[in-house]
Amino acid sequence: MSGTVFMAVIAAALLHAVWNALVKGGGDKRLAMCAVVVGHVPLAVIALCIVPAPDPASWPYLLGGIVLHAGYQIFLVRAYNSGDLTQVYPIARGSAPLIVGLVSVTVLGVTLAPLEMLGIAAIAAGILSIALVRQKDGLRNPAAARLALVTGCFIASYSLVDGLGARVAGTSFGFYSWLALGNAAIFLGYMLRVAPQTIPGLWGSARVAFVVGGSASYAAYAMVVWAFTQAPIAMVTALRETSIVFALLIGVVFLKEPMNLLKVVSTMTTLFGALLLRLARL
Repeated sequence: MSGTVFMAVIAAALLHAVWNALVKGGGDKRLAMCAVVVGHVPLAVIALCIVPAPDPASWPYLLGGIVLHAGYQIFLVRAYNSGDLTQVYPIARGSAPLIVGLVSVTVLGVTLAPLEMLGIAAIAAGILSIALVRQKDGLRNPAAARLALVTGCFIASYSLVDGLGARVAGTSFGFYSWLALGNAAIFLGYMLRVAPQTIPGLWGSARVAFVVGGSASYAAYAMVVWAFTQAPIAMVTALRETSIVFALLIGVVFLKEPMNLLKVVSTMTTLFGALLLRLARL
């Protein structure tokens, strides 16, 4: 993985932590998620005026990605409403790199060096271990654990589909911009069906999530989709999940959450995995 790709994914991880913090801090998490997703639209429209259209051969991937992203967002909100946020998030994000790595090697025939596989495993272990930080966790809540694991499967699935689709499309930004518009339309339709009374909040109580969260989320995943075309999808997916480190720092510095030894160990394990991925192909 080149230095440029590495830094782009790390920047995406930071932005990912920012928008997740906005969703977690929202009183109505479903509305906050909707604000972030619909907040993609302005930047996506601007991008489509500049970048080329994706190759028609990528359209099946595009449609699949739209559905998978909507499924991820819906199940993530359900998991957050069912269990402890600090446990659901690491279970969902930590399981995804392992699933992507396994599918990449066994199904897609991707060859990963031992150091790369160790880096992916270290990042996943560091993230999943954060689920042990508190006793009131998703692992002790069967419903929350199941929802978090389903969310992790959605993350792994859309990562693989988006990575392959962007390569076929010939334009990662064009591919993701169309995906973002389709995803926004589906999620807005979902909200109109289940909670239409909350929609005005997109420009009210959820305005910050719409503007800041939507922009951060769009920029973050646009960089990730580009990285999918430059490096193995499994490596990019794992490195992206270092966002948990930034999320912990945001929690400690800005939200005044306590830091303990297990959080430190989990963070260092995750960072060690990121370092292995950076060194793997030097």
